[in-house]
Amino acid sequence: MVDIESRSGNPAASGGNQGSGVRGRTTIADGVVATIAEIAIRETEGVHSVGKGASKALGAVTSRVSGSSGRGRTVKVEVGEKQTAIDVDVEVEYGVPIHELADRIRANVVDAVETMTGLEVVEININVFDVHIPGEDDEDDSDDADSGRGGSRVR
Repeated sequence: MVDIESRSGNPAASGGNQGSGVRGRTTIADGVVATIAEIAIRETEGVHSVGKGASKALGAVTSRVSGSSGRGRTVKVEVGEKQTAIDVDVEVEYGVPIHELADRIRANVVDAVETMTGLEVVEININVFDVHIPGEDDEDDSDDADSGRGGSRVR
C-alpha cells in the first residue's frame, strides 16, 4: 500500500485553501494497482486470458459468487512509495506475434497505472504460459488423455 501526500499551490487544482503544504494523504492499496493493471492487460488485443491455474479459476468463481472482482489474484504487484513492479501470467491468441503483444501490454499497463495512480511503473514481467487455439477447450484435452493412444513420445 502506498500513501501519497498532495502538495499544491493551486487552490483550484487541490480543492483547498490558498497556500502550500500538505493537503491530505491518499492511500492506494496493492489490489487497486493490480486491478488497474489487469483491466489494461485484458483490454489488449491478442490476450486471451490473464492468470493461470488455481488463481484464474478462483478469481472467476469469486467474481460470480460474491460479486467482487478477484482481480488482485491474477496480477501480482509490489508497490513502493513512488514506484510499482508488476508480474502477470497471460494466455495469448494463436497467430499474434508475442514480442509485439508484450510491448503493447507494457505500454497499456504503464499508461493506465501511471495515469490513474501517479506511481512510476519500473518493471512489468510477462509470463506467456499458453497459446489459445480457437475451437480447442479444456474438455478436449482431457478426452485426448483418456483415449488410450499410448504414452508420451518424449521423456
